[in-house]
Amino acid sequence: MTTSPPSALAGIKVLDLSRVLAGPWCTQMLADLGADVVKVERPVAGDDTRHWGPPFLRDEDGNDTREASYFTACNRNKRSITIDMAHPEGQALLQRMACEADVVVENFKVGGLRQYGLDYDSLKARNPRLIYCSITGFGQDGPYAERAGYDLMVQAMCGLMSITGHADGAPGGGPLKAGVAVIDVFTGLYASNAILAAINARHASGQGQYIDMALLDVGMAVLANQAAGYLATGQAPGRAGNVHPSLAPYQDFVTSDGNVMLAIGNDGQFARFCAAIGQAEWSQDARFATNTARVQHRAALLALMEPVLRTRTTAAWIALFEDKAVPCGPINTVAQAFDDPQVKARGLRIELPRAAHDAMPAVAGVANPMRLSATPVVYHRAPPALGQHTDEVLQQMGLDAQRIDALRSAGAI
Repeated sequence: MTTSPPSALAGIKVLDLSRVLAGPWCTQMLADLGADVVKVERPVAGDDTRHWGPPFLRDEDGNDTREASYFTACNRNKRSITIDMAHPEGQALLQRMACEADVVVENFKVGGLRQYGLDYDSLKARNPRLIYCSITGFGQDGPYAERAGYDLMVQAMCGLMSITGHADGAPGGGPLKAGVAVIDVFTGLYASNAILAAINARHASGQGQYIDMALLDVGMAVLANQAAGYLATGQAPGRAGNVHPSLAPYQDFVTSDGNVMLAIGNDGQFARFCAAIGQAEWSQDARFATNTARVQHRAALLALMEPVLRTRTTAAWIALFEDKAVPCGPINTVAQAFDDPQVKARGLRIELPRAAHDAMPAVAGVANPMRLSATPVVYHRAPPALGQHTDEVLQQMGLDAQRIDALRSAGAI
């Protein structure tokens, strides 16, 4: 008889009061690692993203359902319970759940949960071991603390859009957002890291703590080398399309049938690239011998490279460079990416079964990229239907069927 390996966060209880993307992304990370995450949703309406479609999930016959696919991106491995926190009995249930939880994650406006007795100070008095993570647009203090914050706003405010897209003078020039709500996703990742740090700190202190996560803080942090460059020089970086500001050649090139991406990060790679295309002398040219020189003489280098790269197909260039340690690849659509043999080999598409009576027997998703050898990620629940686990969770809290029916009749759940 074989047994499943223990989950990394087995025994950790998370009360998830968040919705949309940043908070749910954080709690999905914890759920994937084995935490018991109970997602609290509004009765009838549920999480906003359940309705953010199209696209919608499809039933067995290929017809659209009323469930938006957006919700499934960040809510697997959780249990869904519907509670009206504006109802006194709903508040009492949530307060009790928080007292039994290890972690609470919420993304209400600053101070928004105080009226329900679900703020950190109220809950800490009853559960000193509680780790409480608040996710807001701009943090708990500062002149913008009361503002609502959304990923698109923060991408613009933090400067990310000023370095994303083609330069103003180029065709299609102007600021662009990233194709994914990257600030939300990064905030979820930072928040889950902070929670794990707080859990570890609690082992020594026995005490929980408060975590203040802000989308704007994260947006500034993930500017990474672009922020470092500005801080070092005082010069704000601009948009350069797919060209890397500090590396060359590190961009896309037109081929005979499309485009190819070259990501040459050091002088050895450039020398091998030059030898492979029959232009070994380029790597000996003082203008191109070092990366700094190549960046300084980028225009001259591109004038030489571009005609050569137009002579073969994308696939031919990739095949040529594959065994020569020259980083090179296609620019895929999402469909092509899922069809890529490496993506398939790594099992990055997963199918999570739903209840047998469900109109959708399974929901497709993307695998968690964390590969832990001793405590691997386990996919044990598809993204839940709204309120799917309400009775189950309340019964585990000791409520009998009569009491649950009374709460439902009263509109508390």
